[in-house]
Parts: sequence; C-alpha cells; structure tokens
Amino acid sequence: MNQIRRTSSLAIASLVAGILGWTLVPFIGTLVAIVCGHMARGEIRRSNGQLDGDGLAIAGLVLGWIAAALWIIGIVLLFTVLGGLAWFATMNS
Repeated sequence: MNQIRRTSSLAIASLVAGILGWTLVPFIGTLVAIVCGHMARGEIRRSNGQLDGDGLAIAGLVLGWIAAALWIIGIVLLFTVLGGLAWFATMNS
C-alpha cells in the first residue's frame, strides 16, 4: 500500500532561511537556517518514513553553516585589521 509522504515544513523553512541568509537577512536567516535544519532532520528521523525533505534540511544547514563560518572569519579579520591599525597608530605617534 502506497503511503503519501509529506515534506517537513521545518526543512522547507531551513532552505528558505538559508537562501535569505545569503541575500536579504544575513544574520537572522543564517541562525534560522541552522536551527530549523537540525530540528527538521530530527523530525524526519522520528517520523518513521512519514516525512520527507532531508535533502532540503541538509541544503539549509550547509547554507547556514557556511554563512556562519564566513561571519566568524569576517569578524576575526575585522578585529585583526582594526587592532593592527590601532597598534600601528600608537607606534607612529
């Protein structure tokens, strides 16, 4: 007997938020993509085949984690450059 599988709403939300995290709402979209992606994967695993959308959840997670890594790298570089400039300014005064 064929069973109709629904797509997880959280998986869809994760993918949409991951895309928005790269475009319109960078910080919030990134966080929502990561949280919803993890929640969707757990929901799909617990559904015993009733829910689909693991690929969507993984795509949202990948987009979210890559964006988060770039945020962290950008912040570290910003503080490194500003710290270097401050050090350079104190050395030349």
